[in-house]
Amino acid sequence: MRIDLVTIFPRMLEGPLGDGIVRRARESGVADIRVHDLRDFTEDRHRSVDDAPFGGGPGMVMKAEPFFRAFEQIWPEGRADEDKVVLLTPRGRRFDQATARRYAGLGRLMLLCGRYEGIDERVAQGLATEELSLGDFVLTGGEVAALAVVESTVRLLPGALGDEASAESDSFEDGILDWPHYTRPAVVRGLSVPEVLLSGDHRRVRRWRRREALRATRGRRPDLLASARLDAEDRSLLREIEEESPGGGTGQGKQSAVLQE
Repeated sequence: MRIDLVTIFPRMLEGPLGDGIVRRARESGVADIRVHDLRDFTEDRHRSVDDAPFGGGPGMVMKAEPFFRAFEQIWPEGRADEDKVVLLTPRGRRFDQATARRYAGLGRLMLLCGRYEGIDERVAQGLATEELSLGDFVLTGGEVAALAVVESTVRLLPGALGDEASAESDSFEDGILDWPHYTRPAVVRGLSVPEVLLSGDHRRVRRWRRREALRATRGRRPDLLASARLDAEDRSLLREIEEESPGGGTGQGKQSAVLQE
């Protein structure tokens, strides 16, 4: 997969992209990730990438032309229908695991990192195929968001992880959160590993893990249960969890709706 990142602060990206799973994916040829300095695509001697906004107001706006020129020089053959050019902006659609999975199926992905008061709207109109946000908060620029998108996407590429099953059991892969994890020693400062994990009974371990994943989702992100892929055993486990909770299902409207389906 080819990923291009366009930014005015390339060093913010190059460091993190040189470590961990992303580094291994780059070295093994699983992902071809390239960082581009937007200032290299300017034409004035000051390498200007911003200007005052039309209509007045505070701050500066990133100019459109450097982004268009960057795209044309980085992808001179143009964009295929399946390629994506993503503008990272607070007003974009919220990034999630499903989007990461969709991006992992692409041949090419370009991420445009904004700064200042924003990017000239003509970049969204004439260049970007979609706009993306990490969530309902504001970052100083798109670089941190770009790193999150790259890591979430790359780890889903075949060959990126040492164990492909690791991605399959991640939080959100089937719509719910992950189960709790433990390792040696069995007791740490008086806190013990649940007995079932020491039992050697794989069926019990599997059921416990699923139960605890559902418990975590119900308690922390009950909104996820409305669209999660739940089978009959999941619904049975959720009923058990609800019966254990003080007050039963009180205050868990979405949870109750799931159980009634």
